[in-house]
Amino acid sequence: MKPLKPLSPNVDLDSVSIDVRRELDMPSRRLFGKRILTLGGLAMLSGCSLSDDKSVETFLSRVSRMNDRVQAWLFDPHRLAPTYTEAQITRPFPFNAFYGIEDVPRVDGSDFRLKVSGLVQSRKVWTLDELYALPKAEQITRHICVEGWSAIGRWGGTPFAEFLRRVGADTSAKYVGFKCADDYYESIDMPTALHPQTLLTFTYDGQQLPAQYGYPMKLRMPTKLGYKNPKHIVEIFVTNTFPGGYWVDQGYNWFGGS
Repeated sequence: MKPLKPLSPNVDLDSVSIDVRRELDMPSRRLFGKRILTLGGLAMLSGCSLSDDKSVETFLSRVSRMNDRVQAWLFDPHRLAPTYTEAQITRPFPFNAFYGIEDVPRVDGSDFRLKVSGLVQSRKVWTLDELYALPKAEQITRHICVEGWSAIGRWGGTPFAEFLRRVGADTSAKYVGFKCADDYYESIDMPTALHPQTLLTFTYDGQQLPAQYGYPMKLRMPTKLGYKNPKHIVEIFVTNTFPGGYWVDQGYNWFGGS
């Protein structure tokens, strides 16, 4: 291993350590953080020298990518997230987005078309009526936000694995990506896409999915943190090219397991 460069006297180690620990203390990093808690140990594993602001950023980015790999390795595609009773549903379910509720997109369902592209056999566009006719499933699961709060909701739709099979998706591909009506975008790993609790949802609490929760459809994954669950989906694509995500491209972990 190449020896590490000495730290610059201008680097505040206490501040760097606080930043690293904050990154690792986020819900998606806790498991990894239990195993490696020292700044020196992290620097050795990432191969970074903390000599200036740029190297600190590179260091944190490598730690994040390492955490993604660890989470992916630990993920069990057959293990189910806890489910709850109707009496435990959080009412009202919180609204959360990167904008205020007054800016929620208003999608016209009558002319809505879902585009499917990438590594799939069928690239047809889907109307809402066609989507609503798919096999149905429902779950009452906990939504966990990276900001530290959680809420229990009742979601109905179709198993996403079933939808991927219907469009002839290449399930050996690495990623499934999503584009949304509000300019949000996200991507997930294929094992999570095929997880039995991953739903393409059209209803909330027995009613048509409200606009503030993602009409006309939202991907619901109780195995992922909230920001990984895209709303107002208008396109789904399968790919082997890393698609990133709205928050991921701003420094959040990509895997985002809860």
